[in-house]
Amino acid sequence: MANIKDIAKLAGVSISTVSYALNGSSKVTAVTAARIKAIAKELHYVPNAAARNLKRQETKIIGVFLTNFSGSFYGDLLQGIKEGLNQSGYDLIVCSSKQSHRLLPQRMIDGAIILDETFSSEELLEYANQGHKVVVMDRDLDHKNINQVHLDNKAGATLAMEHLIELGHRKLYVVTGTIGSFDSRQRIQAVKQTVGRNPDMQYIEIAGDFTKSAGVLAGKQITQEYSGPAAVFCLNDEMAIGIYEYLLTTNIRIGVDIHLIGFDNIEVAQYTQPRLATIDYSKRKWGVLASEQLLKLIAGIEVEPEHIYVTLIKGKSMGAVPIIN
Repeated sequence: MANIKDIAKLAGVSISTVSYALNGSSKVTAVTAARIKAIAKELHYVPNAAARNLKRQETKIIGVFLTNFSGSFYGDLLQGIKEGLNQSGYDLIVCSSKQSHRLLPQRMIDGAIILDETFSSEELLEYANQGHKVVVMDRDLDHKNINQVHLDNKAGATLAMEHLIELGHRKLYVVTGTIGSFDSRQRIQAVKQTVGRNPDMQYIEIAGDFTKSAGVLAGKQITQEYSGPAAVFCLNDEMAIGIYEYLLTTNIRIGVDIHLIGFDNIEVAQYTQPRLATIDYSKRKWGVLASEQLLKLIAGIEVEPEHIYVTLIKGKSMGAVPIIN
């Protein structure tokens, strides 16, 4: 394969002249540039992208790091990130493994958007100290090269709790997310604060991991312990769908015997019968905002932490507790 030295030799010019010509520099006359480009075309020359990016200190690629790709949560989020990056001429790659962490320190990407608990905060702070630009969606970090774009988890969990309390529920199951999840911790914190303000509430926690299968297991436990109407707050909709799936095999009715509310308002939630009550927000907007904030960091523009706000979607999966005379 031809390289820039081969072109320089045939053209009888220096390597730097060839480089200027191929990159459209005004330092080379139009006649010389045309001759050099013709030779490059004849030799089927392909620029070395890696070397060019190293010289320019940019790749025009952003890394998006996720803990995993399971469930239907990520589609709108990634679409928002892609839209935000493409508008400024950037592309993205999506990664989900510890091996991919090296892309950032090796400068194979220009920056990173993190929604991945396999990154330690210490690791990210080290990269930031080296000058790498990072937007985190799953933790709080204080560094000039890091910005936070968070979902308002606490407000969402509080909305869910206040809704079920208003409907008269005093027995509550909460199906948690993964142990290392920032979102799960924040939602649980808000749940416990609300329970603390309602001492007459019976609170039962079930370990989950944000997957539908965890919801199925939670459904089995709730069924085995069933002694009367109870509310169930799943910290994401995937687990709530798992509970739906299991309860369809029993005589327990959602919205009558078990009252269910989720979080995320994934697309399938609107097709459940009865309609799943849940917490809604724009995943696409979250992605767009994260990409915009990262590009500002890369450009040296000062940014402030951002939040994505949430709303309550009422559904018939969450009904009122019957009044017994």
